[in-house]
This record gives sequence, C-alpha cells and structure tokens, in this order.
Amino acid sequence: MAVEIINSFFSWIIKQRMHQMELFIKYPIEVQNELLMDLIKTAKNTEWGTSYDFKSIKSYQDFKDRIPLQDYESLQEYILRIKQGEQNVLWPTEIKWFAKSSGTVTGKSKFIPVSKESLIDCHYKGGKDLLAIYHHNHPESKLILGKTLVVGGSSEINSFGKNSYYGDLSAIIMKNFPFWVEHRRVPDLKVALMAEWEEKIEKMAILTAQEDVSNISGVPSWTLILLQKILEITGAKNISEVWPNLELYMHGGVNFLPYKKQFDDILDRKSINYYENYNASEGFFGLQDQSKSDEMLLMLDYGIFYEFIPVKELDSEKPPSLTLDEVELNKNYAVVISTNAGLWRYQVGDTIQFTSLNPFRIKVTGRTKHFINAFGEELIVDNAENALKNACEKTNSKIKDYTVAPVYLKEGKNGKHQWLIEFDEPPLNLDYFTEVLDNALKNLNSDYEAKRYHNLILDLPEIISLPKNTFYQWMKMNNKLGGQHKVPRLSNHRKIVDEVLKMV
Repeated sequence: MAVEIINSFFSWIIKQRMHQMELFIKYPIEVQNELLMDLIKTAKNTEWGTSYDFKSIKSYQDFKDRIPLQDYESLQEYILRIKQGEQNVLWPTEIKWFAKSSGTVTGKSKFIPVSKESLIDCHYKGGKDLLAIYHHNHPESKLILGKTLVVGGSSEINSFGKNSYYGDLSAIIMKNFPFWVEHRRVPDLKVALMAEWEEKIEKMAILTAQEDVSNISGVPSWTLILLQKILEITGAKNISEVWPNLELYMHGGVNFLPYKKQFDDILDRKSINYYENYNASEGFFGLQDQSKSDEMLLMLDYGIFYEFIPVKELDSEKPPSLTLDEVELNKNYAVVISTNAGLWRYQVGDTIQFTSLNPFRIKVTGRTKHFINAFGEELIVDNAENALKNACEKTNSKIKDYTVAPVYLKEGKNGKHQWLIEFDEPPLNLDYFTEVLDNALKNLNSDYEAKRYHNLILDLPEIISLPKNTFYQWMKMNNKLGGQHKVPRLSNHRKIVDEVLKMV
C-alpha cells in the first residue's frame, strides 16, 4: 500500500513538471527572452548591474551592445572579492559556495559562484527533471524504491572567509541536499565527501555493496574504478549480482562512447538504462529526454540565458553571438551563458552542435581549447571519440583513457598526431587499429582528410600503448584524483603528452 501511495504521488509530480517542460518546448524564444529580462531586473542594483546600467536595458540587443563577452579571467577580480565576503557584487542574494572546477585547460582551478537560486532552480531542478523524464519514459520503473549512489568529489572550507566554502560541484550539491533526498543517497556524507580519493573508493565500495542501489550518478571513469573495486571486494562476477535492482546510470562530464562497452560488461544487465546529462560548475544545461538517444534537450527554464558563438568566429576581434532563433543544425558553437548566480555573457569553454531545432536538442562536441589545429586539421573531441569507437568495434578492443597531441613539422619530416592510449583490452594488431582509426578520422573530418592526402602534411597517426594505470598515476601526481577531474583529450601543445611519456 505504501509503495502505491509513493508511486501515485510521484506520478502526479512528474505530470506537473512534464507540462512545464512542454511550455518552454513550445515557446522557447519567448521563455528565454522573459528569463533574460528577469535576470537583468533582479541584478539591476548590484555593483555589476549599476556599472552597466541594467535599469535602462530594454531588450536583448541592448544587453548585447552594453556588456562585452566575459570569461573567468575577466570576472576573477569580482569573484575573489565575493570569496572574501563582499556581497551584491555580481548577484543580489548571498553567495557563500564556490564550485571548484578541475582547471584542465589552464592547469589552475576556477572557483565558480553558486547562489541559492542556481542550486534550487538549476542544479537541483536538473536532477529532479532527469528522474521525472526517466519515469515518464519508463512508467514501470521501481527506481524510487532503491538507493541512489552518487560518485562525487570532496568539499573543504575555503580559507578566504569564515562563511565562504568551496568544493567540487557534486560535493556542494550533496552538502545542501534536502533531508528526503539525503535519506535515499549512499554512502553517508562523511565518506562521500572524503578528500583522500583512494581511501574514499575503498570505503565507498565496502559500504555501498551492502545497499540496494537502483541508480548511479557519476563521471564514467571514476564510476568504473568504484565498480571494479566492488567486484574485487565482493568476489561477484558482475554488478548485477551485487545490486539486482540496478536499472539506471546517469552520466556526464565526458563522452560516454569509449566507456559504454566496459559498462555493458561490468554491469551485465541488458535492462540497464544509460541517461546523459550536461551539467558543469556554471550550471545544468541539458539532459537526455529520450530513451537510447545520444542527444540532450536544452533546458530553457533553469535561470540561464543562452547565446552561441560560431566556433570559426571565436578568434575574430568581435565574435558574433547568436540566440536560439538564429542557430543552425550540425554547426559547432561555443556556449555563452548569463545566469542566476551572476555570470554575465560568460564563455563556458564548451562547444556544442544542435541536432534538432524543434525542440532544441544538442550534443557536446568538445572544448574551445581542447582541439588540435596544428596543421589546419581542426580535429575536435567529437571526431576523436567517434573514430575511437569505430576502431574499438572493428578490433574488439576497449579503451580506458587517452590523450592526443601533435608532433610538429621538422626539417625533412612531416607532422603527425601522437595518441597515448591506455587499453583495457588492447587490439591484437596495433597497426590495423591505427589504420582503422585514421580512416575513420578522414571520414569524419574533411580538413583532416585533406592534410593526410598522400601524407603531404600529416603522416599516419602514431599510437603508443601505455601500461595499465598510467593515467591514474599521472592524475595522482597532478593532484587530480576523483570528482570532476578527467584526462584532457586533445591539446595543441605537448605538455601533457610529454609529462605522461616521462612516466613510462
């Protein structure tokens, strides 16, 4: 009887939220324009709002003309002051939490302000919506009867002020969960927020193996490490022996393609459902709204106003920014956001493509600084991930992690791409794997194909197979274990590749 009551109440909540989603799907431009004006009105008396005379902004065109594009460096001085206790600088409500990003591009961590509004109306709303959509798509689900396993980061007190805290975004979210969510989450907060990652994995495995876990949320690479530790401790052949009611894995942060086969094997459940979400320290942007899909619905009512810069225009003196009614299918755009935490025309650093314009669905294609264009080949992460998937399928191999960098032109020698790959299951013939990968990249990227034509500029890629746990040791050496940290995929420089090669 209690189960029926819970399901009935939950079904009512789902229907209410699905109706709200239908509103922004039907009227996306109107919802976004209204949201922008609400953000401007709310922040008009902040220091930032006063500086840019928000009170006189009457339209998006005014907003775009008035405020220049921003990045973390241009806002860093303001954020530092907020960390030290000043308020009403970028946003009017109190900000005491800061999401510490992994800082994979510059090597330095960023501290992104998290307001009460962004926690409730964006990050929490995204998590609730993903569950609502999942239950809408799978009405027979018994997900809410089991426990939620969150593979998150750590949280520490920020030394910049008495009431100022920082940690991985997942840690901030967990630390502020309402009691009814915390009751269904495992492991307990003390273990979940441990900073020492290796000890934390051990304790998480021991504690959660005893629970009835129905769903998991976390970055694929670190989730796999935890699942492998659980098998090691329990002696089970696969995770379904440990958690027979597991039905959902919610993932994000990196492309899932290179990891899917490993998850299929370790979970050994044909009924497992994979759902992707697109969230970052700056906000929750999109989530998968269709079963067995590789595209995500852009969420338009989370307190975030979106603009998009064509990637090919990023380096121009005044790159053009487009709104939703101006974007086109299958073109690469850099994401620009204005948020309910005081980030104004902020360049996130991600690139996306629209896969649908009605409704607006997207896929993440990479980072604005994570690509290789050393020879005019314009290789993006999406190209690399799909080519690797193709090569793995044709050679029956599995990849754990990888990174790529150029080998630059030398006198008498062409350039090439050097791939450092850590295989879970290496191909029987690495030369054949290289050939398949190269051909797949040619099919996916005409610029790469042109540079590879008759080896005139680019030689065949060089693939170096690394010993197991090489990237784990590199992450440990750079104090990047766990949480949102991940191995950078593509670089125009050789710093990362040379560091890893020195280790082996």
